[in-house]
Parts: sequence; structure tokens; C-alpha cells
Amino acid sequence: MKKYRFLSLLLAVLMALPLTAPAAALEDPRPHAKAAIVVYGDTGEVLYDFNARQRMYPASITKIMTSLVVLDAVKNGELTLDTPVTASAQAVNLPLGSSTADIKAGETLTIEQLLYCDLLPSGNDACNILAEALAGTTAEFAARMNAKAQELGMKDTNFTNPHGLHDPEHYTTAYDIYLMARAAMDNDTFRAIVRSPSYTIPATNMQPERTIYTTNGLLGSWYFTGYLYSKAIGIKTGNTEEAGRCLASAAVDELGRTFYCVVLGSEAVTDETGKRDYKHLSESKRLLEWAFQNFSRVTLLDQDTEDVMREVAVSLSDEGDYVLARPVGEITATMPSDYDPKKAELHFDLPTEPIEAPIAAGDKLGTVTLTYEGQEYGTLDMVAADSVARSEFLYTVQQIELYWGKWWVKAAVIGGVALVLLLVLYIAVIRPKKRRAKRYSYSGGGGRRGRPHYRGRR
Repeated sequence: MKKYRFLSLLLAVLMALPLTAPAAALEDPRPHAKAAIVVYGDTGEVLYDFNARQRMYPASITKIMTSLVVLDAVKNGELTLDTPVTASAQAVNLPLGSSTADIKAGETLTIEQLLYCDLLPSGNDACNILAEALAGTTAEFAARMNAKAQELGMKDTNFTNPHGLHDPEHYTTAYDIYLMARAAMDNDTFRAIVRSPSYTIPATNMQPERTIYTTNGLLGSWYFTGYLYSKAIGIKTGNTEEAGRCLASAAVDELGRTFYCVVLGSEAVTDETGKRDYKHLSESKRLLEWAFQNFSRVTLLDQDTEDVMREVAVSLSDEGDYVLARPVGEITATMPSDYDPKKAELHFDLPTEPIEAPIAAGDKLGTVTLTYEGQEYGTLDMVAADSVARSEFLYTVQQIELYWGKWWVKAAVIGGVALVLLLVLYIAVIRPKKRRAKRYSYSGGGGRRGRPHYRGRR
């Protein structure tokens, strides 16, 4: 019988284990790359950082900045999207192996067409033509690129050319690339271009109509097959021997959430079957999907948060000894799926001594700060939930006590009391004695009582 009881108890414990086991921590999506970053685009929150601030070579991801500088010039009226530009021989004279949009010397295209040639097939020739059209030389254009980088807060970036061909002094970071990519995606023209799988260039003065295709395998299959990603909305690939294979990408889901991903220094890997996996594409897709599946917007703290109300002691009121303090506003953040609100810590900064009435509902009483796993997520004001009236009687008593506590008041009162006592003493004791003494002196002292001292003639 005891044996069966033991087995029943053991079975009950085993059945309870899955219910009591802690939730698994969010898995580290360590990418096949030298550096990577994933950012929630709506808020700029960095969700994943792998060497994201380490200086790297960006290759053709550089062309995001090239396009951004040109589009700023369009916005400022220096150029228009319809401005025609004729390619110089120098602009289309590229090193062997350069990516190109096959633009001929003397061929005329518009600024918009050149931007498509820059961003879709990654034409180095288009970049040179744009640079010359705006700044005269590629060196002067690079100076404008660096000025824009500084404006965007890209602290670890330096550009020496508009296309990204290798130069030891041409570098950036995954985080800085995110900054320029997000800024560029705020421009409608840029956003439309990088989202396009292809673009048809009308016949020019030197070539018939032709179609160009994106190198971004998340959006098109002209250069790479098997990587299409329905949520992808851009942005730009890059590849040199020194930089490796790189991709700055962005994606939007059905809820409207936008995530950015930058992968630098990746490779193409061949498996045992001979199939090549271009990791800059597959890893970017995996990281973006990891973000969509594991992160959501969470309200970490507001007035409805459990155990957030606090009592603050109150004086000078006969309505109660305390007032409730509640937070104003809310703290929200993009949190991982393993977020546990019970582990969030609230740090209150409220008065330790009673505060004096009157208190109006909404008066600031202090603050509350929320931290989670050592990271601070924000601070809210704590305000009075209700009004508390002042008791005039208690206030009067307080004022009396307050004034009595001052030395000069005590001195004045003591002095006044002393004067009153002296006056009473004088009236009650000294003055009567003086009167009696005066009467006694008037009666003649030791002579016969009642007889006058007149000695004159009668």
C-alpha cells in the first residue's frame, strides 16, 4: 500500500514539473557575420547588437549615403529629379570588376534614373555621375557625405568616395549604417526606389529602353534565388573582398511594425550538396523574422500597474493622515517574449516626511523609475490622486508653534511677562507700602497722636 502511495506522489510531482518550470530565456540569434544589429524602427530601440559599433568596410552600402545627399540637394532646390545629366568619360571609367549600370560616356539620364541605377544594380558609374553633377568632383561630394554623416550622429564613419570601392579610410559601423538607412527611408523617393525589384529606363540618346534589377535577393530573384521575403521593403547590398558580403535591410509586418537589420562581413557558404548559401541574405531574413516573432510593444508602467500606488503622509488636515500618489503617463518599450513583469523593479522618490495640506489632485509629489534586469526604462511623475483640504485650526496651531520656536519671539514674550509681573508686584506690594509710609510720615512720627505742631500765635 505504501508502495502505491509513493508512486502516486511521484507521478503527481512529475505532472507538475512542466507547470512550475521557469520560462526559457530568449535565444541568442548569433549571426554568421562579423557584425550585425537589429533595431525597432518606430522607436530606435536596439534589440540585438553584435559588434555593432566596430568599424567595418561598408562596400556598396555606401550608396545609401550617396542617394541621401543627392535627395537632400533635390529637397533644397539644387537639383530636381528631372534634371538631365550627361555622363563624363571619367565617371564611367571604372576599375575591373566594378558593379555597373552600363552607362555610356556621353549618355544623358535624369537624376531619378541615376538614383535607380545607383540603388538597384548598384552602379558605381551612376554614383560618380551623381557626385559630379552635384559637387563637381567625387572628392568634394565625399566631403558632403561626411557632413551629412556628422549631422546624423554617425560618429564612427568616414567616406572617401560615393560608391564604396575599398579604401582603408572608408569605413563605418553597423549602428551608423542603421542611422543613415533610417534617415534615407524617411524620404519617399528613396523608399520607393529600394522597394522596387526592377526599373525600366526609357530609351536614351545612346541606348534603347532597358530594365535594371535589384541586387537585394529579399526583394528580387535576378541575382539571387530562394531568398524572397514578403515583409522586406529594402534596402541595399554591398560586396568587396575586404568588406565581405553585406546587407542593410528593412521589413514591415501586418501590424505595421518596422524592423531594421544590418549584417556586415558575411560570406557565401557551400554545403555538402554543393548549394551556395549567401549568408548576408539568409541571415538578414532570419534576424528580421526573429525580431518579429520574439518582440512586441509592452506597457511596462502606468497608473493601472499592480502595486504602484503609494501613501504619502499628510499634515495640517483633519480629512486624513495620507494621500495616495499615482503615476502619470506610461512607460512603453519593445520587449522580448520572455519579459516577466514580476521581475520589473520600481524605485520611488517620494517625501519621507509628511507634506502639508492643502494638496490638489494632480500635484506632483515625487517620481517612480522602472528598471528591468539592470536596465532603466523610464521615469514617471507621481501625483496626488485626490485633493486634501487644510484644517485652519491645525494651521493656526502650527503657526503659533512655529513662531514660538523663534528665539526673538520667546525673548519678547518672556520680557512681556516679566514686565507684567513687575507691574503686578509694584501695584500689589511696592505701591501700598509707599502709601503707608507716606501716611506715617505725615502724622508726625513720635509726637502725640492727633495734636498739631503749630507754635505760632493763637
